[in-house]
Amino acid sequence: MNQKDMSPNARLSFLERFAYGIGDYAGNLVYSAISAFLLVYYTNVVGASAAAAASIIAVSKILDGISDLIMGYIVDHTHSKWGKARPWIARLCIPLAVCTVLMFSVPSSFVGTIQLVYIFLTYNLVSTIFYTGINVPYATMQGLMTRNQYERGLLGNFRNLLATAGTMTINTVVLKMTGFFGGGDAYSQKGWTLTFIVLMIVFVVLNMFMFFVCQERVKENTSDNGEQSTSFIKGIVGLVKNKYWVLMVISIFSMYFMMSTFFGSAVYFTMYNMGNDGYYTMVSNLLSIFQIITLFITPFIMKKVSKRNLFITGMIIATIGFALSGFTTNYTVICLSSVIKGIGFGCAGATMFGCLQDAITYGEWYNGYGTAGMGNAASSFCMKVGSGIGTAALGWILEAGGFDAKLEVQSASALSSVNMSFAWIPVITSVICIICMLFFNLDKYYSQVVADLEAGKHRGES
Repeated sequence: MNQKDMSPNARLSFLERFAYGIGDYAGNLVYSAISAFLLVYYTNVVGASAAAAASIIAVSKILDGISDLIMGYIVDHTHSKWGKARPWIARLCIPLAVCTVLMFSVPSSFVGTIQLVYIFLTYNLVSTIFYTGINVPYATMQGLMTRNQYERGLLGNFRNLLATAGTMTINTVVLKMTGFFGGGDAYSQKGWTLTFIVLMIVFVVLNMFMFFVCQERVKENTSDNGEQSTSFIKGIVGLVKNKYWVLMVISIFSMYFMMSTFFGSAVYFTMYNMGNDGYYTMVSNLLSIFQIITLFITPFIMKKVSKRNLFITGMIIATIGFALSGFTTNYTVICLSSVIKGIGFGCAGATMFGCLQDAITYGEWYNGYGTAGMGNAASSFCMKVGSGIGTAALGWILEAGGFDAKLEVQSASALSSVNMSFAWIPVITSVICIICMLFFNLDKYYSQVVADLEAGKHRGES
């Protein structure tokens, strides 16, 4: 540990970059399971109404958003020998693991109101309290490990690379594991409970690995007496005044709304529109495989192309892939569209969080005080609200289209609703991301921002 470069502008070792990325691999054992399988679990295993389950998720996101902001404030005011963000990873990974198992273990004796109450409580324990308690500090760590712009880009790259691997793991193993533990029935309660016990043991081990390897180096602006001087309201005002942060959170909201409707509808699309749920693994994994391949290439591209331009290029490519999948259910063409989406996601995902950290650094320079915790918390709020409303929108759209999980063959309107969620809503949200990033011209000023901060100066100071 003592041999690590602890300067704020440090270049990081491969191991530390990898360990940081492992945190998002672990996080996606929870997040991707919720995005891809929670609604399917509620409708096909528990027998809950799609609209009722989706409404619970949507309402819960109001509480979830509040908890993000509170957690950001807590991180900004945390002082420990491990730093501001790291200690929360160790403190909360076990409670999150336990509650995730409970969320995927709705007792079969619970029906009607008591079933919905159980869903509400366990979902909020996972998403509102403990996932927030880990994810906000985790996102904040990217900005606290180094101020080096290229290193932040690499951390975002490792994060997205391993997050994609986590998503791919979930897409590949969940239905296989539930079938194995369920004695051949992939939709039995026993199979789902045992599956998530195994996955959550892995989750805890990986989080503790990240905790021990990663370090915080960047110290934020403090008042003369050395104490943090930023109040909750002052922090919020500073974020809203930062146009680059606002552009990023709109982009992040759109991205996570899109991913929830898209990934959440993929099982339904292959099962009903394509007529074979066995296609799901290949359709999903092709996207992940090509996203991973792209993520291995993007560090070299970022030496020549700005993160902002790579983000825009990625979303244009993804838009093409989504539009292609909206016109067909042909297996070959859908697989091709997954390849195109994977390349687009790789370019955008590698740069998204690095751009966010640069925007937060700009805010510290612009306002004269740092809000790394609240900046990441408020963006996490947008991520969660986007994903929650996206999941809820999927449920509402399926209900409006007349989807019925008891039917092997769905109506034409139900199939159209699945297609809308799988292809056309993602097209709209991807275009919103492109428009936002066209106005994100922070690269023009970033070198001066860093130079001023290292000299202890802010906007307007001589």
